Amino acid sequence: MSPTAKSLRSRYRRILRFAALHLVQVWWFELFLPRIGLAPLAGVGRSRRMRRLAQRFHVLAVDLGGLMIKVGQFLSSRLDVLPPEITKELEGLQDEVSPVDFAEIRSAAERELGAALEHVFSAVDSTPLAAASLGQAHRATPTVEDAEQTGIGAAVVKIQRPGIDDIVDVDLAALRRVGRWLSRIRLVSNRVDAPALVEEFAATSLQEIDYLNEAANAERFAANFAQDPRVSVPEVMWERTTRRVLTLQDVSAIKINDVARLKAAGIDPSAVAIEFANVMFDQIFVHGFFHADPHPGNIFVTPARAGAERPTSTRVPSATSTQPHSTSGDELPAEPPSPQWHLTFIDFGMMGEIPDTLRDGLRRVFIAAASRDGKGLVDAIQEVGVLLPSADTAELERAMTQLFARFGGMGFAELKEVDPREFRDFANEFGELVRSLPFQLPENFLLMLRTVSLISGVCSTLDSRFNLWDAIEPYAEQLIRDQGRPAVEDAARKAVATVSTALRLPGRLSDVVDRIEDGRITVRTPDLERRTAALERVGRRLISAVLFTGLLVTGTLLRTEGSGVGTVLMVVSLVPLLHAVFPSRRG
Repeated sequence: MSPTAKSLRSRYRRILRFAALHLVQVWWFELFLPRIGLAPLAGVGRSRRMRRLAQRFHVLAVDLGGLMIKVGQFLSSRLDVLPPEITKELEGLQDEVSPVDFAEIRSAAERELGAALEHVFSAVDSTPLAAASLGQAHRATPTVEDAEQTGIGAAVVKIQRPGIDDIVDVDLAALRRVGRWLSRIRLVSNRVDAPALVEEFAATSLQEIDYLNEAANAERFAANFAQDPRVSVPEVMWERTTRRVLTLQDVSAIKINDVARLKAAGIDPSAVAIEFANVMFDQIFVHGFFHADPHPGNIFVTPARAGAERPTSTRVPSATSTQPHSTSGDELPAEPPSPQWHLTFIDFGMMGEIPDTLRDGLRRVFIAAASRDGKGLVDAIQEVGVLLPSADTAELERAMTQLFARFGGMGFAELKEVDPREFRDFANEFGELVRSLPFQLPENFLLMLRTVSLISGVCSTLDSRFNLWDAIEPYAEQLIRDQGRPAVEDAARKAVATVSTALRLPGRLSDVVDRIEDGRITVRTPDLERRTAALERVGRRLISAVLFTGLLVTGTLLRTEGSGVGTVLMVVSLVPLLHAVFPSRRG
């Protein structure tokens, strides 16, 4: 049933109530208590509070469906702005909800396709193959005419839930309002641009509910692997596809993590793990366009027809045959032999892309990290656009130098020998740094990190001895070799900039001398002024706190002696208390 205006208003208010309640809780423990000198008390049980908050949101998201589940999945990837207690709790949030009654789904599909369902398909299974918060999928049999024209004998039709557009609009309106609330909290606004995060999520969500966009993604993905027998993609039936209805070839096979069925089919799970990692890293490093949601439900292992040639090996590709993604001159990996099975990908609603700007920025980050150049690293991070203007870059330079100095000089072979506990310690330290500074990582970069995490999880399920470094190493070696030309270009640009500065220097020095002679030189120290003003405010609040304590203690002593003056002093003590706790708006 499509949502009514009343239910949409109720949904909007419920989201805002949840946000307001927990913002008050955060304000109390993270702002108010530390401000009155009770920071240790606020720190007690912080991890437990964060986990409880994430658990409550988990319940809310599953209950409401719509975009709320997507919000949870989005937040689980924001390792740059959220504590690990929240991201870990939301990792398991699955996009599985109760299915919509088939009569409603049928009606929605017929309105979108402009014809009765029995005229569009020979048959449609009323039991959903899968149900998600935005839509659900049903198996369908194309008509004889469609089957002859497309060569597709079995299909899966994905239909959006009735009224999902209205639900998405309401959810985004509520999220935008919460984003504005967060932007007014200095503790939050100094670390993250909340409204920008909401708009980033909104753009991704609006693309995901446009099935024409998903169909185009499927075809682009298929084109990237057109000559690769390791990968297959369902064909799109464009004649039966619209913005709200997507019809694809039915490619159901063995789910990639179903180890028992793989073994029963004579397929080695460890070989599947290696091939899956190879294919995924080809997407990231070679094509720059990757499946950003490679969980087991979206990948099948499809046995080949009888007589298919068995591959001679299922090894990690050598760096000589694999080139990282580049705008020009890249060569695709050598075509592997036809295997007895191949990987089949479905659900292309969430895709990641490595744009030129991000790739160039990451290249500069790599060069700066390799040379242990703290300032160059921070400059490169700023170019990528992951730092807010409020960042203290001087402190960041020192912190980043300390962090990557632990591993910066190691090659991949050495990294593989490092104790995993040291990596965990490093990850914890780096996570604390990221959350204490105004980092805001680009969405595609976060999608890449999330994708690598999913790759590792799937491969470890297939083979407990799987080592992710073995799969990444050939690509990393190629990236290192490819740094030669860009590094020379960077050096040339720096040389030109230096020469240009040197040529302008005499004129600028002459101008400075003239200004000194005319008495027009002024010295501004905004950082010192800001710190001095802050100290003055702290001093005034400290005096107020002392005055409050003195009045309160004096009033208490006099009151115990029965003097009415004591009560007056206790009441008056509230004035300096309010000044100490709530400084002026100007401050």
